[in-house]
Amino acid sequence: MARIGIIGSAGRMGAALAEAIAAAGDVVSGGVDKGDDLAALAAASDVLVDFSAPAALEGNLDAAIAAGVPIVVGTTGLEERHHFLCDNAAESIAVLQTGNTSLGVTLLAHLVREAASRLGEDWDIEITETHHRMKVDAPSGTALLLGEAAAKGRGIDLASSSARGRDGITGARKAGDIGFASLRGGSVAGDHTVYFLGDDERLSLTHLAENRRIFAKGAVRAAQWLIGKPAGRYTMPEVLGL
Repeated sequence: MARIGIIGSAGRMGAALAEAIAAAGDVVSGGVDKGDDLAALAAASDVLVDFSAPAALEGNLDAAIAAGVPIVVGTTGLEERHHFLCDNAAESIAVLQTGNTSLGVTLLAHLVREAASRLGEDWDIEITETHHRMKVDAPSGTALLLGEAAAKGRGIDLASSSARGRDGITGARKAGDIGFASLRGGSVAGDHTVYFLGDDERLSLTHLAENRRIFAKGAVRAAQWLIGKPAGRYTMPEVLGL
């Protein structure tokens, strides 16, 4: 029975995590939000799960390091600096950081990488994502995760090969680019499709999230798996043995 601490417990994901932890037969060791005693939570936990905010990540990692407990980071909207912080923390503790904790999305990313590696470069890759009206970052962390999977399959760098926010007279599509489009509205939990568009045929790989419970279930499975692992950076595909 694992003791799982929730960082960002007052949010919608916090509530979903508490339910998922109980359903898995584990124990919520506590929850914290801005201004709460994070050190005490870390000391009382076997593993921490962070769904708070990018600005809080450094302090959350520091608390995990001080307590010597692993941490699952599911916070989205991270920038290069945050990944550097995760790398540093991974020298002392086990860190699993991901743009999406859904097991279905994890498998989708694997399939995207496989497809990108096997289809020729004359197949264009486009990624669309739809989320609720309150989401503040775009493209979503999941869309970027899928873009990275496609880029790895092609053996290219996503940062220099992505096309976002097309508007006006853009000219013809640049060969080799991975395109992104973001839609916002309603209460959509998260829909993602990766299109492979060739001459005379198309392939699309899609994941539809109907409830944020799927992210909570995946995060709990990742947290259980991370307990006892040596210091280092880990990924969701490793949780599934991919």
